[in-house]
Amino acid sequence: MCALKTKSLEHIEQRMQVMDEGSFRYQVLQNVKSFKTSWIDLGQALYAVWKDKMYKEWGFLTFEAYTAKEIGIQKQTAVKLLKSYYFLEKEEPKYLEKNYKNSDNVTSLPSYESVNVLRLAKSDKRLGERDYEGLKKEVFEKGKEPKEIKKDLTALIREREDVSPEEARKRKTQASFRRFISTLKGLRRDLELSKMISADVLRDTDALIKKIEAEL
Repeated sequence: MCALKTKSLEHIEQRMQVMDEGSFRYQVLQNVKSFKTSWIDLGQALYAVWKDKMYKEWGFLTFEAYTAKEIGIQKQTAVKLLKSYYFLEKEEPKYLEKNYKNSDNVTSLPSYESVNVLRLAKSDKRLGERDYEGLKKEVFEKGKEPKEIKKDLTALIREREDVSPEEARKRKTQASFRRFISTLKGLRRDLELSKMISADVLRDTDALIKKIEAEL
């Protein structure tokens, strides 16, 4: 599990000294200090900070600036933490209640990296429910390391993608068209807002989008 550098911890302790101990901002920093044994608490706190944009009240323009300057955690790590926590809250609330809130041994919980891999597996349409349940068992019951879970996930995806070269090319082309449509829709919205083109051109653009979507 990722650990904070000594310099970051000293920086955090200095900031805590000038804050109200009863404030949520102080509690977030306290959770950062306990990161190794309590990543769920930190993930929960970061999710609240991000969702409610609390960082703006504390003088930071962006969430990334807050995590980097105040708690010394890179954006990628912070995002994984809050997404992993939210995944447990949304998809596995019973596990979270049984194995964390009612347990004194939080170190037995899987790492946030492993939970993040499980989160990605849950949203992958190439995998079925049995695939997900198998990975969940490896994470929650066997406590597999993130690297091993990633290998298992990659192997499952390769099995599900065992298709002919022609089918693979077709899927790749369809994915490219979907990205193109998404870009075209975004450009269409921008042009409409800017009022740089006529209504006729906008209607033609809408018609083009519909024609491309009909081909997929």
